[in-house]
Amino acid sequence: MSAADLDPEDAKIVTLARSARARTGAAEGAAVRDTDGRTYVAATVALPSLSLTALQAAVAAAVSSGAPGLEAATVVTAADGVDDASLAAVRDLAPAAPVLHADPGGAVRAVLSPGKS
Repeated sequence: MSAADLDPEDAKIVTLARSARARTGAAEGAAVRDTDGRTYVAATVALPSLSLTALQAAVAAAVSSGAPGLEAATVVTAADGVDDASLAAVRDLAPAAPVLHADPGGAVRAVLSPGKS
């Protein structure tokens, strides 16, 4: 599914996640939309003292900004799937939020619902 086939707000977070990945050259880019409509964007963090997936970093940015919950999340990666730690970060804040898994070109490979990966 291409970004053009998505709801405009979901297409926006796919675009933001792609931009974060491209801008930093990271393995992953991610974006989340909170229940107030605000978006938070991040890329993979790989430091000697701190490692976060892009989705964990985006969720952390939302939480540290006071987000009351999440409506949706997306991760852009060349990997075949979304890792369990990334999904767990979203589920901690929003058990029912869909997680879009997109390839580097922005095509959505899967929409992960709670309990599915």
